[in-house]
Amino acid sequence: MEEEGDPNQPLLGGDAISSDDTRLNQLGYKQELSRHLSALANFSMTFSIISVLTGLNTTYSVGLRYGGPVTMVYGWPVVGFLTLLVGLSMAEICSAFPTSGGLYFWSAKLAGKRWGPFASWLTGWFNIVGQWAVTTSVDFSLAQLINVIVLLSSRGGNGGGGTSINKYGTIGIHAGILFLHALINSLPISYLSLFGQVAAAWNVAGVFLLMILIPCVATERASAKFVFTHFNTDNGEGVSNKFHIFVLGLLLSQYTITGYDASAHMTEETKSADTNGPKGIISSIVISIIVGWGYILGITFAVTDIPYLLDENNEAGGYAIAEIFYLAFKSRYGSGVGGIVCLGVVAVAIFFCGMSSVTSNSRMAYAFSRDGAMPLSPFWHKVNKHEVPVNAVWLSAFISFCMALTSLGSLVAFNAMVSIATIGLYIAYALPIFFRVTMARKSFVPGPFNLGRYGVPIGWISVLWVATISVLFSLPVAYPITIETLNYTPIAVGGLLIVTVLAWILSARHWFKGPITNIEA
Repeated sequence: MEEEGDPNQPLLGGDAISSDDTRLNQLGYKQELSRHLSALANFSMTFSIISVLTGLNTTYSVGLRYGGPVTMVYGWPVVGFLTLLVGLSMAEICSAFPTSGGLYFWSAKLAGKRWGPFASWLTGWFNIVGQWAVTTSVDFSLAQLINVIVLLSSRGGNGGGGTSINKYGTIGIHAGILFLHALINSLPISYLSLFGQVAAAWNVAGVFLLMILIPCVATERASAKFVFTHFNTDNGEGVSNKFHIFVLGLLLSQYTITGYDASAHMTEETKSADTNGPKGIISSIVISIIVGWGYILGITFAVTDIPYLLDENNEAGGYAIAEIFYLAFKSRYGSGVGGIVCLGVVAVAIFFCGMSSVTSNSRMAYAFSRDGAMPLSPFWHKVNKHEVPVNAVWLSAFISFCMALTSLGSLVAFNAMVSIATIGLYIAYALPIFFRVTMARKSFVPGPFNLGRYGVPIGWISVLWVATISVLFSLPVAYPITIETLNYTPIAVGGLLIVTVLAWILSARHWFKGPITNIEA
């Protein structure tokens, strides 16, 4: 692993190079990507990946089933606060090492010369596979939502004999979505910046529109007592212990507030990266917590019959959010068309989320291949005339499509892949934080943004929280446990760990030395 250069020495053009480029040179890399993102653009890309509308609409059924209003209303701020601590720890490290490699680069530097290469290898593969899984789950959820929209738009939905797209049609839609995302991400970064800001604005406007509109339109609304005190134990899955139920319901919150490492992966394209990268991480989490809680409250006031919303025989086929929207308009106007339009608002937000997710994926793949960690690294590391890593863009889209193919065989297998999107990615978040509070506790040199004396305690809380959710989200989700009801999260994450470690022992330890400089003196 190469050492950082002397920050006092002129690098590649001296005064002509911006402070961002100079700092990147000191970290061992030449500027290859176009640095045009502002603080707002960096935040927008990350905020659209977290995407409250995407996460909450995808997992709202989980929240209703496991605990209902109490789990969602109180679990959200608890998870949000602890996630913010993780984000603060990541932001501090990002300020010190503003590179597209992000987490795996941080681990390499913080773990020291002896353990740095292995720490970098482990973190990098958990990070990139987790990111691919996020893109897979986001775009597949959009394909499923399109299926529900088609269902509700045809002869009154599921109950009226509406048209339902089969699993092959769904995977085809998923492929089309990924193709569009790859095309958009092949454009210059200035266009992506614009799309990202539109996406952020759409998410905020959509949240406020729906959280006010849906309960106002609904003719029957839940009482404040129901929203703030009702704990649903009738999950239909045989889980009866209240703590167990509450924990499973927290997945709604943790799954949604994920993906904020994107701000780190975009730092080589961001101006004043050592301050704007950390700002992007923190602001995207804080704003998501605030608007997400408002959205949960607003939508839950339109909930009156949890068992019916979760029933696969209802108009939306058991898609809870879609059923809430549809019934709200149907009850007042005799037609659910308005609810279908509202689902369109959500669908656009999910599309933007997937678009930004591919952006983050490709930058991670670009950086990881720059350091020779991936097969065919020179090919994935190439940038086009617009300074976009276009090969890495299409690689990310292709792998996400391959992950979704598991749904054709079994949704159980698909869910095992997607489980890496939450736990696998959070393990990648925790690893560099762990190295910062242990091996680099005394040697860590903070950047402009730092937590001062609170850095270590906040870091430890962050690591312990990730360890906690890794255990909690591996608990059984249904009883009796069968091949269809087994929680495959520990198998999927454990499998990734075994493959990554074996690859290191059998091969990578002989040639992967961690981040390597691509600057020629």
